[in-house]
Amino acid sequence: MKTSTFVYPWDIVGDPDAAARIADLGVQQVTLAAAYHSTRALTPRHPRHRVVTAEYASVLYPPDAARWARHELKPYTPGGWASGDAYGEAAEALAAAGLDVHSWVILAHSSRLGAEHPGTSVVNAYGDRYPWAPCIARPEVAAYLTELAAEAAVRPGAGGTELESCGWYGFGHLHAHDKTAGIALGDAAQYLMALCFCAVCREGYAGRGADPGELAAAVRRALEPVWATGSTGTGRPAVEKLLGADLAALTFAWRGTVARTFQESAVAAVRAAAAPGFQVLLHADPVSYRVGANVGVDPAHILGIADGVVLPCSGGAARDVLPPFAGHRTGTSVLAANFGVVGGMGGDPAGLARNAARAAEYGATELRLYHAGLASDADLAAVRAALPGIGRL
Repeated sequence: MKTSTFVYPWDIVGDPDAAARIADLGVQQVTLAAAYHSTRALTPRHPRHRVVTAEYASVLYPPDAARWARHELKPYTPGGWASGDAYGEAAEALAAAGLDVHSWVILAHSSRLGAEHPGTSVVNAYGDRYPWAPCIARPEVAAYLTELAAEAAVRPGAGGTELESCGWYGFGHLHAHDKTAGIALGDAAQYLMALCFCAVCREGYAGRGADPGELAAAVRRALEPVWATGSTGTGRPAVEKLLGADLAALTFAWRGTVARTFQESAVAAVRAAAAPGFQVLLHADPVSYRVGANVGVDPAHILGIADGVVLPCSGGAARDVLPPFAGHRTGTSVLAANFGVVGGMGGDPAGLARNAARAAEYGATELRLYHAGLASDADLAAVRAALPGIGRL
């Protein structure tokens, strides 16, 4: 079973031992961030720093000015946390250590984009704007993200890419001093809070026969009891119970069409920019209406356009997320099980061998480890001990 670990360029650049240390884990590949959202990251072994604060979403390489000249929206270049061609420098060091390098590209997730271009954001049924969540139904957003996918994915030396947030984003979002956990929002309520009512989405609902104002009011009515007692409802039936079957179906149809169209465009743009054999994977979830980093997809559809998926498998999720894709995979489809290996962030490095074996039983063909740059020495030692056995699965 092939194994890759996620890494940031700032984990590698300026640390002459970093690439060899990652190779010594026993992984064959590194998934290296080329376009990433804002974050604050610990770098526990770097000789120059311990904390990196990426203040906003940016590309981690110099973007091509000519490519972006015709676009209203453009990618942001980073500050000092990844100056110059940080991706390229890190990729060269990793390749020199004998590792395959694939790019890691975050798409529909940028708070700075929403702050500077507020008309691009998802707007919920209450009129609240989500600046971190670009609405992929908006033509200018879709055009920008599709171009970003092509440029950020196909970096020199990359043999493939993983597209994260390649679809709708929603209410759930890590935020500074977050105060949103006071009421439990289950899967169904999260979906209703993710529904967008920007001008483009309103037109989309109207085109399917719904009055967008009445639909927004229906969503607010459906959520009213949630604010009193919370909600743990899960699955499409729970959404239908809250909103009604007809209105729920209409929203599923609109958002599903938008997401599929965007995903097809993004994958096609990457393929057009890349050499033959370049691998394109999406971070995904088999429940098609879900939003966020691991976007909801139709397994049959996505395996028909992409080379595979990366699936969140920590905490026993492998039995839920892998089988829906396993039934549609071809002989070359990649089903990569993604496990957290940072103990302090809820990962289970000690259980990696057991979890990987279980994932293989459910159909996993590869493994992803989150995240070699964030993990402690003890976490990495556990990974190093587990990988020889995993490689024989």
